[in-house]
Amino acid sequence: MIQEQGVEIIIYGAEQLCPSCVNLPSSKETYEWLDAAIGRKFPNQSFKISYVDIFNPPSEKEKQDFSVKVIKEEMFYPVVVIEGKIVGEGNPRLKTIFSELQKHGYKED
Repeated sequence: MIQEQGVEIIIYGAEQLCPSCVNLPSSKETYEWLDAAIGRKFPNQSFKISYVDIFNPPSEKEKQDFSVKVIKEEMFYPVVVIEGKIVGEGNPRLKTIFSELQKHGYKED
């Protein structure tokens, strides 16, 4: 069920902390933390994780559109999206993220 290159996990965030997330890690720190945590939880299972700066998104229309949505809807960032589904906002929970990955066929070793 896992695609060859793995599930795509996108972390949408910004350099500046969201106003409601003052004592939380930055979006970039959350991205690095999730990359390491997922790799430990599901070793030898590929996944693609990327970070998107909502104020300077890449040229891909889907990522640009979602970045605008995060800003317009004043979502708490970082926003964690797995295969198009929002699984975390502001202070994402590993349990929720791991559960979503297991729905895509990931298994703990």
